[in-house]
Amino acid sequence: MEVDPVETAEAVHHGEPHHVALGARVAVTVALLATFLGICKVKDDNINQAMERSENERLDHWNFYQARNIREDVAKTAVTELELAAHSAPASEQANYRQAIAQYQKLAADEDTKKEGLRVDAENDQKTYDALNYRDDQFDLSDTLLALAISLLAVTALTHKEWLFWVAMVPTVFGLTMGLAGLLGWPIHPDRIIKMLGG
Repeated sequence: MEVDPVETAEAVHHGEPHHVALGARVAVTVALLATFLGICKVKDDNINQAMERSENERLDHWNFYQARNIREDVAKTAVTELELAAHSAPASEQANYRQAIAQYQKLAADEDTKKEGLRVDAENDQKTYDALNYRDDQFDLSDTLLALAISLLAVTALTHKEWLFWVAMVPTVFGLTMGLAGLLGWPIHPDRIIKMLGG
């Protein structure tokens, strides 16, 4: 089969080889972005699980804190009642009252110490959650930007407009940056964009 030079010249003139090259670039870019999104998704899922675990632990610690607080209040109330009762008790029973008061004072102090430990644990759980949420926001923004980039690349494949490919590179670059920030722990967190997207 002979190659018709006229047909070849017309194909080049109409930009068909250019369309093929652009289509290949779009296909490779979409494949790479989809792979990157998959990696980020796995990491983001792990972070979400850790956030849920941290939130549950925080709630547990605050619940135990409240329980300790109630026990401390009950013990302090018992001390007050025993001290008032001791004033009118006969001298022969004063030793028993002092012993009971000392026991409840010790119990109140013990509950206060344990309560403070639980407060510290709950605050640490909140710090852990906030740190994880910071990275979760990075992955969420990366996901949004790369989804936008893939949509633009799809339109590029349909229209064969090269300028659309380069427009798609803008969210691609920012999406990759945010995804890498989430994966590598970079301190990049555009709060204004997150707030804007979150309403």
